[in-house]
Amino acid sequence: MKKYYQIIYYLFSFLLLPGIVDAQVKSFISDKKIDNSFTLSANGKSVSIVISSLDYEGVKRVAKDLQKDIKNVTSAEPNLFFDDIPNEKEVVIIGTIGKSKLIDDLISQNKLVVNDINGKWETYQLQVIEKPFPEIDRALIIVGSDKRGTIFGTYDLSEKIGVSPWYWWADVAIEHKDKLYVNPGTYIQGPPSVMYRGIFLNDEYPNLTNWIIDKFGFVTPSKNPPRHEGIANYNHEFYTKLFELILRLKGNYLWPAMWNNAFNEDDPENPKLADEYGIVMGNSHQEPMLRAQKEWDRRYSKTLGSWNYAKYPDTLNNFWREGIRRNKDYESIITIGLRGADDTPMAPGGPEENMALLEKIVDVQRKIISEEMNTDATKVPQLWCLYKEVLEFYNAGMRVPDDVTLLWAEDNWGNVRRLPTNEERQRSGGAGIYYHFDYHGGPRSYQWINTSPIPKIWDQLSLAKQYGADRIWIVNVGHFKGYEFPLEYFMDLAWNTNEMTNDNFDEYTQIWAAREFGSNYSSEIADIVSKYTKFNGRRKPELLNPFTYSLVNYDEAETVVNDYNKIACKAEEIYNKLSAEKRDAFYELVLFPVKACAIVNQLYLAAGKNALYAKQNRASTNDMAAETRALFSADTTLMGYFNRSFLNGKWNHFMDQTHLGYTSWNDPPQNSLRAINLKEIEIPDDAKMGVCIDGSEVDITGEQNQAALLPFDVFNQQKRYIEIFNKGKLTFEFNVSTKASWIILSEVKGKVEKDNRIWVSIDWENLPSGKNSGAIIINGTNENVTLIVDAFKPDEPARKSLDGFVEGDGFVSIEAEHFTAKTDSDFNCWIKIEDYGHTLSAMRATAPANAPAAVPGKSSSCLEYKMYLFNTGDIEVQGIFSPTLNFLAGRPLQYAISFDDDTPQVVTLVPADFIAQHGNMDWEKVVGDNARISITKHKISNPGYHILKIWMIDPGVVLQKIVVNTGGVRPSYLGPPESFYNVLNK
Repeated sequence: MKKYYQIIYYLFSFLLLPGIVDAQVKSFISDKKIDNSFTLSANGKSVSIVISSLDYEGVKRVAKDLQKDIKNVTSAEPNLFFDDIPNEKEVVIIGTIGKSKLIDDLISQNKLVVNDINGKWETYQLQVIEKPFPEIDRALIIVGSDKRGTIFGTYDLSEKIGVSPWYWWADVAIEHKDKLYVNPGTYIQGPPSVMYRGIFLNDEYPNLTNWIIDKFGFVTPSKNPPRHEGIANYNHEFYTKLFELILRLKGNYLWPAMWNNAFNEDDPENPKLADEYGIVMGNSHQEPMLRAQKEWDRRYSKTLGSWNYAKYPDTLNNFWREGIRRNKDYESIITIGLRGADDTPMAPGGPEENMALLEKIVDVQRKIISEEMNTDATKVPQLWCLYKEVLEFYNAGMRVPDDVTLLWAEDNWGNVRRLPTNEERQRSGGAGIYYHFDYHGGPRSYQWINTSPIPKIWDQLSLAKQYGADRIWIVNVGHFKGYEFPLEYFMDLAWNTNEMTNDNFDEYTQIWAAREFGSNYSSEIADIVSKYTKFNGRRKPELLNPFTYSLVNYDEAETVVNDYNKIACKAEEIYNKLSAEKRDAFYELVLFPVKACAIVNQLYLAAGKNALYAKQNRASTNDMAAETRALFSADTTLMGYFNRSFLNGKWNHFMDQTHLGYTSWNDPPQNSLRAINLKEIEIPDDAKMGVCIDGSEVDITGEQNQAALLPFDVFNQQKRYIEIFNKGKLTFEFNVSTKASWIILSEVKGKVEKDNRIWVSIDWENLPSGKNSGAIIINGTNENVTLIVDAFKPDEPARKSLDGFVEGDGFVSIEAEHFTAKTDSDFNCWIKIEDYGHTLSAMRATAPANAPAAVPGKSSSCLEYKMYLFNTGDIEVQGIFSPTLNFLAGRPLQYAISFDDDTPQVVTLVPADFIAQHGNMDWEKVVGDNARISITKHKISNPGYHILKIWMIDPGVVLQKIVVNTGGVRPSYLGPPESFYNVLNK
């Protein structure tokens, strides 16, 4: 048995090795000719493209796209021939096995070998062959195993020559190249890791819908099918642009916009062209049988109300039958089941009543599918989305036929709720994942901007792949624009999960940046994109408030804003250096979101300072109110520029979405400061000194006049600040003095108009060993304040010889990846997920899909953190974890923790019966914080070195940070910054 798990473990661990980018991918296209390379374009001429007239319409269409793409890159448009072979030495031949006579003839003559792709799903091969036809010396063959295989291969060539999938949707410039050569070799891609890979246009109002109205107007009113006035015209001109993008990203699946639209009826060309392009269509989790909810509402809402099978079974049966009949010739995945209208539960009554009704509905739907499509229903792709209350029905025992795909919905915040069991993985219909980059609902809508760091996407979806949820991946992209980068990552991960690993996020982002903006600044751009999404991932902008980040502890709020401002300044600097043609895309994809988020965070800092300063009666209180309003105006101006001025309004309305002024889960009607109670105070004329210190909101002047600065120690070598501020209008002078020669002050005198910050540090070379105490005296406006300074410099351990972490300021703060030792078992291991989490990287517990819970001390992998503690007695350990849910059926999510040789404490992060939904206060806090804090209590009997051990029990646990609290931890959002450490032998 042990050997079995070892084998499974090592097989699985292969998936976690650094991605190996196929050398042929890097060198597939070149602007320099080498031996045996194929000339695609040179000397002002591009080789012709040949395609069979019998091939799929979508393949013929994509050949025209390649023709256009080559022209856009080289200025030399290739000729396009159907069936006829041009009198040229070299040509490009595009075709599908079994559909293209050109390709089939080459195969039958043994001139083209397709054994590696034939019969596979969406697989393609690019290869140069000699003498395909008597009059042709060489041909570049793009051959697909099926329609989309050929399409993907053709678009792959387009991307390799320099046409970004985002050339239209994000205005990525196409760089001119005089020469294009295809290097020798055979290049094969596919089959994809996930069979159906798609997007859901949802929460489309206001941004996307207003843009549609601006560009395409309203649908033409009609009685049959019923279309009333005022419906945004989501027509085929829009959708074909989207179809093309999806295919260029190697996607194949779409749930169309549905808040107020009906894809099939608003423009009859929509479904026809989707099928022609090669897009598999579906409907949302709440819209069964290829019928949009609006198709029902437009017919029956005034007479029957919302759909209700208990009341109107015959009407619904006919309604569904018409939908299947209408779309039966188009490639679709049919949603089965039924929920209530507008994303609500189905009907009054208990679960048993609803389940019985739903089982009846599924039986009827399957019969309709079989009858209308004239085939066994088991041969028609269907899904049942286990979303909200439907998941409860499944957990209560309701089942659908094995051929139906179970689409598991995460918790709307990117955390997978449930993955298939071993038994469920045997189902012929397989399983899939419904994921979110955007959400409209509780505890707070987030619909404005990208808040999905790709390490989190990898964490959750790599688990989905490992546990067999790989039939369908579909992601809710809301209004779509703004999510370009995570969407492409999602599609690439779905295409090849093995190549996307836990430690190549930076490499991936740099490659993306180089493709879009050139290689000169790709490293810096990747850093900016990674950081702004990481920062947004800490807490979504819609959930921020003036007190999210601590204003007084660990300089947290200032640091957060400074970090945003640094990358915003860097983005501005790069923007100014880029060539003019690259700036538009850079603005859309990098500069704008970074500037927007920097402004929002700066606004909340100013508002927080306004509230704090009002309590302290600072003269700068009103300045902070004015700064908050100025930043609100800056936000308004920036949104207006993106909408109306940038590219002459090409993307007008895509920044209509509100993001300031939330007071409930729902987005406010307009951006405002209504959720912020700005303070204005009367400022007296006479100057009056106030003093506050690092870690405290209290003004020390007045009756108190004395306080202690936070402690200093030789290991962490802290700097502490003193703020001397004015409570009046007139300027005053101050003096700062100390008799302790080892206390270093950044200023000793000066004038205060509003606020001065003085930094205190220690001269560690001249500080005596042991515990030292000194004082700082501040004089100003007839006030005297005494500040006590305590500095600690023990003889042992010495800073240089320290082995591990060390306590200081009443805590030890540790980033999870900085373990001092790691022990993996035969059954499981801890892996580092690079750049995942609030502050640095994270460690994930990992095991084979069928592995049992690990037993600490026996079959459990262990992370060890060696530290030196000075305090003894009762202490707390805060483990900061990612908000992973208990995705294994019937199991909790647990880990264990211990010090030294103590018996490990088993800790339940998520109980087995946990319900991740709006109304569960624990879940609401965890997803809002994007972290779960677990607190355990321990007893330390003696000072000195100790080893903290984190034991794996369940896979999927993601540890971000550890804070050992010996009595000094102060409130903050991100926890204390990491303590000093020195690892001698790791």
